[in-house]
Amino acid sequence: MRLLAARAAGFMLIGEGRTVSLAVRGAHREVATELLQAQRDGGPCLDSYGSGRPVPPVSIRAAREAARRPEFTERALVHDIAATYAVPLRHRRQLLGALNVFVPGLPAEGDDGTALRLAQIVADCAALGLRNNTSYVPCRTVADQLQQALSSRVRVEQAKGMLDERWNTAADRAFAGMRQYARRHRLPLDRVAQAVIDRVADDAALRREAEGAEEADGEGRA
Repeated sequence: MRLLAARAAGFMLIGEGRTVSLAVRGAHREVATELLQAQRDGGPCLDSYGSGRPVPPVSIRAAREAARRPEFTERALVHDIAATYAVPLRHRRQLLGALNVFVPGLPAEGDDGTALRLAQIVADCAALGLRNNTSYVPCRTVADQLQQALSSRVRVEQAKGMLDERWNTAADRAFAGMRQYARRHRLPLDRVAQAVIDRVADDAALRREAEGAEEADGEGRA
């Protein structure tokens, strides 16, 4: 907003040819939201997205007099918007939407398009952030899943060691007891392990499950 001397500005994210999200900030975010929503049937954002090119500053009053986008131009005039322009939001060749800027005055005569180029830089930075976030989210999800699996394995190993010491038996037997108990009661194995660690597990029931698993294993070998 400060860089572009804008009254309002906002991003329209577009997927498969339809608006999927709007992003606005600043004191006049309600204005930006209203003007972006008014473009559902067409406007600077959709024009820029459709062509993949910037839409240079357009006089709102001139567009209104030419009966172009009447709903959009009428709302813009209500909010004292004199001109608007848009640039594509893209990462490499993939179009993600557009940045729409609403300004209170018309471009000065002889304007060299600096504001338009600056808006494109802003949009390019935003697009890079969006793509990085898209890559980050699944990586973060996998990392969280791996951490949970590791934490679960640590709890199971700790519980096996505690039962091994308590029962003076092999760790495999302790594990078999926890596993059978978890299956019988339809509980996650790490939940049973945590109960063992917290010393709230039913020790007698775990022993019975371990003995039953050992007998079944012996019969299988026989």
